Amino acid sequence: MQSQVKWVDNQRFIGKTASGHSLVMDANREQKTAPTPMEVVLMGLGGCSSVDVVGILEKARQKVVSCHVEIEADRADEVPAVFTRIHLNFVVKGSAIKESHVERAVHLSAEKYCSVALMLGKGGVEITHSWEVIEV
Repeated sequence: MQSQVKWVDNQRFIGKTASGHSLVMDANREQKTAPTPMEVVLMGLGGCSSVDVVGILEKARQKVVSCHVEIEADRADEVPAVFTRIHLNFVVKGSAIKESHVERAVHLSAEKYCSVALMLGKGGVEITHSWEVIEV
C-alpha cells in the first residue's frame, strides 16, 4: 500500500492514494476547510468497522436498509495529542433485524476484522462500542 501527502498552503495538505483517490486535510483549527488528519483517522475507523458490520449482517441475511456509526473520541491534553478513548455507536435500520446479529457483527469487527480498530487498540486506545436497531 502506498500514498502521498503534499503540502498545499497554510496547514492544508492533499493526500493521494496509489489507486488515484484524493483527500484534502486541514490542520488549521480556525479555517476548517477540510477534516484534520485526526478526524480522518476517526473516519477511517468508522469506515473500516462499518464495512465489517454491514457485510456480516448481509451474510446473516439481515434486511439492512441503512447503517451509520456515530464516533466520539477523547485525546490526550499533552503533545502528542493521541486518542485515549474512542466510542462507536452503530445505528442499524432495517426490517426484522435481530439485535443479537448486530451485537455479533460489532464484536467480530472489533475483535477480529477491523484493522484500524485493532491497530489503535494495540496503541493503547480504549475503544468501546454500542448499537441501536431501528425497525423501518
